[in-house]
Amino acid sequence: MIKNIHSGQALCLLTLTLLLGCVSEKRLMQQTPVATIANRLPPIETMTDPGPLANTDGADPDDAQRIFRNEIRQNIAEPTDSAAFGYARLTVTKAAARRTNKGLQYFQFLTLMTPSLLGLPLETYKTDVTAEVQITDVAGKVLGAYTGVGHSNVRVAMYYGYSQRTAPRLSDLIALRSALAQIRPQLDSAAGRLRPLLLAGGHMDAAPAEPAARR
Repeated sequence: MIKNIHSGQALCLLTLTLLLGCVSEKRLMQQTPVATIANRLPPIETMTDPGPLANTDGADPDDAQRIFRNEIRQNIAEPTDSAAFGYARLTVTKAAARRTNKGLQYFQFLTLMTPSLLGLPLETYKTDVTAEVQITDVAGKVLGAYTGVGHSNVRVAMYYGYSQRTAPRLSDLIALRSALAQIRPQLDSAAGRLRPLLLAGGHMDAAPAEPAARR
């Protein structure tokens, strides 16, 4: 009887450890990688359509909007308080999330999580994202469209993995950032052409607030 109680306590402790995770997740969710393009665009407003990414079990409704806004402000366009010379619109055209190695969980629990203690992941979340960024002037004329494909591979594991609670969302965010990382050098190459076109199109005296992300 006592042995069973101790086994149950050990199982609960190991499960709690896995759920809490051993790697800092908050920083990965909030921090935008610094990779500023050489020739920044003039100040532009952002618009976001998360498309199928809004239907996964991971990302929050405003995640795509926040990530894209931070990417544009930090790495792509010059900072602005009011006047903007156009728009950058993110559209997620494809998003697919899946879990792998889930069948090993039953075996893990039967063995009191011993494989996890030895480094075996509990399961893995994977997300594939295809995104397009359009740059338009204030009149809505499309000046350029750029596409990127992103992938993620987020493990739920002790020591080096993430918790089951946040792994689905983290997987979606990493995949979206990966797609934007592919688009960034395209914008860098096109900046010399886009900048004069945006400036020639004029600016908005008071830039409107970004529309809420559509679900």
